[in-house]
Amino acid sequence: MDRETHARYLEYREKHVYFGGKKPMLGNAEFAVADKELNELEAKGDKREDEEEVRYEVLSTLLHRD
Repeated sequence: MDRETHARYLEYREKHVYFGGKKPMLGNAEFAVADKELNELEAKGDKREDEEEVRYEVLSTLLHRD
């Protein structure tokens, strides 16, 4: 895991304590996959298709970036 991804993972862990409720916390590997997908969708911006927009919202919520 690169330094930027690790920093986002630590931020995710902090937010999860407060916002995560009873949802299980993602591990390093799971977070890295979701983070990469979210970043790719975020880079598309307004060019996201409807399904991609839904997935973007799901991942944003999952990673506490909404």
